[in-house]
Amino acid sequence: MKAYVCREFGPVDSHKVEEIEDPRAEPGMVVVDVKAAGVSFPDVLIVQGKYQFQPPFPFSPGGEIAGVISEVGEGVDNWKVGDRVIAMVGNGGIAEKTSAFATTLMPLPESMDFKDGAAFPLNYGTTYYALKQRGELKKGETLLVTGAGGGVGTTAIEIGKAMGARVIAAASNQEKLDIAKRLGADEVVNYGDGELKEKVKELTDGLGADVIYDAVGGDIFLQCMRCINWKGRVLVIGFPAGIPKVPTNLALLKGCSIVGVFWGSFTGREPDENNKNFDELFALHAEGKLKPEITKSYSLDEAVAAIKSLEDRTATGKVVIAVSYTHLRAHETVLDLVCRLLLE
Repeated sequence: MKAYVCREFGPVDSHKVEEIEDPRAEPGMVVVDVKAAGVSFPDVLIVQGKYQFQPPFPFSPGGEIAGVISEVGEGVDNWKVGDRVIAMVGNGGIAEKTSAFATTLMPLPESMDFKDGAAFPLNYGTTYYALKQRGELKKGETLLVTGAGGGVGTTAIEIGKAMGARVIAAASNQEKLDIAKRLGADEVVNYGDGELKEKVKELTDGLGADVIYDAVGGDIFLQCMRCINWKGRVLVIGFPAGIPKVPTNLALLKGCSIVGVFWGSFTGREPDENNKNFDELFALHAEGKLKPEITKSYSLDEAVAAIKSLEDRTATGKVVIAVSYTHLRAHETVLDLVCRLLLE
């Protein structure tokens, strides 16, 4: 099979797509024919040895996939060959096939195609956990989202609105702000001029935001600390702009909380709560309230370009690699498939 393979740590473009052996379904595991794989910022870091988890060589990045089970290992009773699934695999997803523990699988809802399925788990899982369990966002509160045009930022706008918040979306250029506005943001703010604090204060009558979802880090996080409301919650989602030094005096003066969001650990420590979250997320998707903002889809041979678009911060919305996208969807006939392919 073909896969984007990392044999030693190095720049994203130092790795390539090559032929490797197919995975096998070990006990408790399945093999999934990957139809689509989501690309996220950890993929940029992991191939360079900069991520907190480092799998043994050789490996393929790609932690979230959607596809069809092609092999079932010993002891797996609740899944069968042919099932459409979403899986969080940690790594190995940017490949034609990958193995996954049966416990990491979720059925791909009938309301989703494979691309939506691959784009869904990491970003929506992280954001819902952030806003529901960690930020305790309440209806009527003001939510500020930084990095609002990116993969997680777009989900924060959608989920924030679904939870009844007033959403202020902040990003670095007009293209990303236009996406945020289309997704339902109540107000948009361009922080490219370094005046995030002033603009948010103006929009909130000097009070600041009740909850801040910061997916940027660096200087933006420091500005967030200056525009948080009394008893507000600043959510630490990520820091592609660098890890900031936290001014703890501001936390004292604002009476605010700085809250870490580590969804990966949450899924292992509180699996029942995570499953409940996804039941609610899938219901929101079926109702049309959530729709992954997939702005670019790459082929497997274009894996380097897909990952580089996140490294260069040129990507907007969610980036997906369409590994093999010709499988029949649920209840789809061969004629339906032909018609769909002609239209895509």
